[in-house]
Amino acid sequence: MRKCLVLAVLLVMTVPAAAADDEKLIKTATLDITQTRVSFLVSGNAGGGVLHYQGKDYPFSVGGLGIGGIGISKLEAAGDVYNMTDRKQFTGVYSAFRTGYAAGDSGKGKLWLKNADGVVLQLRGKSEGVALNLGADAVNISFK
Repeated sequence: MRKCLVLAVLLVMTVPAAAADDEKLIKTATLDITQTRVSFLVSGNAGGGVLHYQGKDYPFSVGGLGIGGIGISKLEAAGDVYNMTDRKQFTGVYSAFRTGYAAGDSGKGKLWLKNADGVVLQLRGKSEGVALNLGADAVNISFK
């Protein structure tokens, strides 16, 4: 529990990873993702997806912790990957800034994530369940 609290404090102090207007984004791949989030002030998420890069598909796992939100939601999304010059840059810890809501299956929102290698993910999709999401996250992506 203490590790979760320390992680949550560090996340609040990080700068949101939403793409800045002056940051040049070059689309290099796409992805599909399914993730389940359980939130009650501290949130946990797990899931996976497929990276579509240079004509090949690479399955990956997603996991992480965050702060903010109450409820359970399932995210099914497709997205774009920017600024990746090598598949190895895709894995690692991403920080995120998320806003949105989910009520039934009408949730809408965008999720931007960025890792230390400068790879940016933009996810679009719909959420199912009942949740209110506003906060910071740390998401770890690894290949299966």
